[in-house]
Amino acid sequence: MDSTYEPASAASRTTRRILAGVAALAVTASAAVAGVGLHAANAAEAEPASTASSSAINGFRSVGYFTQWGVYGRGYQVKQLDTSGVADELTHINYAFANIHHQNLECFEANKAQSPGPNGSDGAGDAWADYGMGYTAANSVSGTADSWDQPLAGSFNQLKQLKEKHPDLKVMMSMGGWTWSKNFSLAAATDASREKLVSSCIDMFIKGNLPVIDGRGGPGAAAGVFDGFDIDWEWPGSPNGAEGNHVDPVNDARNFKLLLAEFREQLDALGATTGKDYELSAFLPANPADIEAGGWNDPEIFNYLDFGNVQGYDLHGAWDPSLTGHQGNLYHDPADPREPARQFSVDLAVQQYVDAGIDPAQLGLGLAMYGRGWTGAPSSDAWGTATGPASGQWEAGINDYDVIKNSGTGYYDAGLGAAWRHDGNTWWSYDNEQSVTAKADYIQAQGLGGAMWWDLSGDRSGALTGALWNVLGSGTPGPVEDGGSTDPTDPPTDPPTDPPTDPPADECVSAAWSASEVYVGGDTVSHDGHEWRAKWWTTNETPGTTGEWGVWEDQGAC
Repeated sequence: MDSTYEPASAASRTTRRILAGVAALAVTASAAVAGVGLHAANAAEAEPASTASSSAINGFRSVGYFTQWGVYGRGYQVKQLDTSGVADELTHINYAFANIHHQNLECFEANKAQSPGPNGSDGAGDAWADYGMGYTAANSVSGTADSWDQPLAGSFNQLKQLKEKHPDLKVMMSMGGWTWSKNFSLAAATDASREKLVSSCIDMFIKGNLPVIDGRGGPGAAAGVFDGFDIDWEWPGSPNGAEGNHVDPVNDARNFKLLLAEFREQLDALGATTGKDYELSAFLPANPADIEAGGWNDPEIFNYLDFGNVQGYDLHGAWDPSLTGHQGNLYHDPADPREPARQFSVDLAVQQYVDAGIDPAQLGLGLAMYGRGWTGAPSSDAWGTATGPASGQWEAGINDYDVIKNSGTGYYDAGLGAAWRHDGNTWWSYDNEQSVTAKADYIQAQGLGGAMWWDLSGDRSGALTGALWNVLGSGTPGPVEDGGSTDPTDPPTDPPTDPPTDPPADECVSAAWSASEVYVGGDTVSHDGHEWRAKWWTTNETPGTTGEWGVWEDQGAC
């Protein structure tokens, strides 16, 4: 990843992108887009965004999601990316997630509890995890403890320190996700709302102007942390997102494209003044119905995106509680008994984009660092019967790679590119080193730009990222040119780590609940012989006393 920044080439990319496509988009939309504003005017013929702007290892990207909430119950912090060596096998980190406020439709920071479901996304945020939490010398990337009065702490500061040690690594602020996509449709609906949203996001996360909360933040506090945005709108124009999401099936696809154009224009305008090349990526759906509804396979949106990552997992899960099966099979499984419209595969998803004329180099293949599982499954074969979701560490039917990688007996079907495990009763579909190797070979053969991981806490030793780079990291280079670092001056599934040691059956793992302690969503405690998980922020609420509607969720007896 040795590279040199070239101002002339960066300027030419900026000029080309500002001129590319926005007016062409307005022309194709014609009268239907009349009045969308100044950003649809005075443009030239559209031209694809150059892949040369993206960091690369041997011509490939490896993008990993780092979750905001992982620093709590999961205890997964940025330093572990450095000490494990995983940071050396990544080109981008997507920080998940930023939210859109329901009142002003802007990016924001706040400490407000996240309640279940999309209605909890209205004003919910975790500024404490982002930039408030102080780190000791022992758990800090730099080895230096945070002081009480420094304006930037939390994961943002740890990511900044990680970039200082790995200067070619780029950090993207990922927006939305499953739970926080509720307000995308409203924010993308008009030219004014699009301009307002993008301006607010750039001001907060690229320029780093964070609100002062509990003594942290202030003008420029987070400058140099983020190198761009990852758009994770699930899903424009489709009813298949979280219940309660705002959806406009008629206009979302067009407005989504215009939103990407607005991000591209404002990021490039800023880059023209700073000399930096800010990136824009997106999380791309696998379901053909969602792809079509949101216009994700419209090649024009890749005039604004540097690249997109195709969801290569969640193709099946325990939402079908009585049927086991593959959640990330590379190729079609002829034994899949579901109706044809639900017989998904990674290859089918990728071809939806390639067949539409999208450059494979702008596509990354999504890989899972977790598995989906069922209990009451007597057969080791896929598509067998089950009685319900398997028990999960954080959520029923889901476990991290590190938790399930040695459970039962492992199986792999090379013809499908699918791995799974079975212990006689529990059946897990997951990615392992064999399936990752097969998918790396597929990335090379298809000319794709690389891979993406959800999420980095699931494989703390780096076995899966290592398997990917055993194939992609050497030999024939990939299609992504290394454009160099940005030279900052001063940005419903789950996570991971080394396999936890099992405590004696009669002992609780979590610390005892304390009436004086403050807990946030994801924290676990032990009380009265049971493990409990906090759904949101709480203090002095005794586990087990407020029923199923209370903050504490019973995880079962120790």
